Amino acid sequence: MNRIEKVFKTLNLKEEKAFVPYIMAGDGGLENLGERITFLERAGATAVEIGIPFSDPVADGPIIQEAGIRALKNNISLRDVIQAIRSIRPIIHIPIILMTYLNPVLAYGRDRCFEDCRNAGVDGFIIPDLPIEEEELLLEKADREGIELIRLVTLTSPVERIQEIAQRGKGFLYAVTVNGITGTRSEFHSQLGDYLQSIKEVSSIPVLAGFGISTPEQVRSISSYCDGVIVGSKIVQLFEQNKLEEIETLIGAVKKVNITE
Repeated sequence: MNRIEKVFKTLNLKEEKAFVPYIMAGDGGLENLGERITFLERAGATAVEIGIPFSDPVADGPIIQEAGIRALKNNISLRDVIQAIRSIRPIIHIPIILMTYLNPVLAYGRDRCFEDCRNAGVDGFIIPDLPIEEEELLLEKADREGIELIRLVTLTSPVERIQEIAQRGKGFLYAVTVNGITGTRSEFHSQLGDYLQSIKEVSSIPVLAGFGISTPEQVRSISSYCDGVIVGSKIVQLFEQNKLEEIETLIGAVKKVNITE
């Protein structure tokens, strides 16, 4: 059983929600990657999503784009990140999920990429520009290496498509909470709760909400409709500002939401 499946089974037994923080690999130097993941794990993160710097990040907002630019200035590549994860994996216990785009995976070499990821201890991939119609490019190899492809659904996805996407997954379903790119938001769509609950009704795997979540109040509110949240831009910003206590507060907010709500 993949680490992602295991951690969600544990959360379900404990009646707890998930909190998955996103960080950009190489932002501030690749040497701090292990330190940041260790900090997030101690703070209570369920898993960690690690962004791979890319020159054309179509799904990313300004904060994550700027973090990617800082990392690219350090010449950080997908290969570098995988090697770094392999070296720190023995001290990290939570699932590690890479967020990248299709181009870097194909440039690396599909088979070699997933083999190296398995050897490094990577548990999943999020690839926003890989629609389900084209995921056969990667799916067989990912399955063979025990690595989950985490699929995304959006506010405009029809119910039939959500059902199809959910049926393909084993880890969790990533429910995008806004129309547009990542970044902090002060308000969300008035029907967001209904949207998340409708996904929960047709999904046999956990549903996590992401994009725009940036405050403890939003973490608690949105988590009450699904199985947890993914927080990216705010985590990246707080690490850049060295506001570690605020990161702990964000992660701690999810512990105040009961799964039976």
